[in-house]
Amino acid sequence: MDNLTIFTEFVLMDISSFRELEILRGLMFLVIYLGVLAGNLLTITIIVMDSSLHFPMYFFIGNLSLIDFGFISVIIPKSIMNSLIGSKLISVKACAAQTFLYIFFGSTEIFFLVVMSYDRYVAICHPLYYGLTMTPRLCTQVASVSWAGGLVSSAVHTGTMFRLPFTVSNVIHQFFCDVPQVRSISSQEVQFAECVTLSVSACTVLLCSVILFSSYIHIFSAVLQMRSAEARNKAL
Repeated sequence: MDNLTIFTEFVLMDISSFRELEILRGLMFLVIYLGVLAGNLLTITIIVMDSSLHFPMYFFIGNLSLIDFGFISVIIPKSIMNSLIGSKLISVKACAAQTFLYIFFGSTEIFFLVVMSYDRYVAICHPLYYGLTMTPRLCTQVASVSWAGGLVSSAVHTGTMFRLPFTVSNVIHQFFCDVPQVRSISSQEVQFAECVTLSVSACTVLLCSVILFSSYIHIFSAVLQMRSAEARNKAL
């Protein structure tokens, strides 16, 4: 280990090599970020303030808006700052934090999309049992499980990738700490462990996708069988 260089910073290699394009991209990202920020905060505020929206569907939409707000805030502000000041450096600790939060919000969003598909399935396919099934207690429980599931997934991935120092390279060919890029410059031992972890995660995502698509297949089948055009349009 005496002859190895242990990196404490990563270099984010952007696709743009011109300073003018970096500034332009930073400004464009800033406009997009502020728009997404305003949209999600407005959605959350309306759902919280309007008592007529205190139903399971809007409860999950509020959580999804919060996830989207956090998801984009993990990457974009740092990218905007780097573009405007011309910096390409990010510390290993900051990269680990960015990776942790990126996977956390991404995994949680997948779980919430599955929960929301089940909520719509019960509401449209079994409307008479909706009030008995989607109780406030159940909504709180499944939301907590979704957040906890994202936390566990993120902790496992981040712990696996950053448990050993980086000695191969410190160049990331992306404007943020992209997981495949970070994995490619890690040690062979970390790469093997992360491949195993990714395989388990891929199976989880596949299972979630099957549940999600199955729910919406049943939903659209039920909607198309409705005789009333008004009820069909409302359901859609």
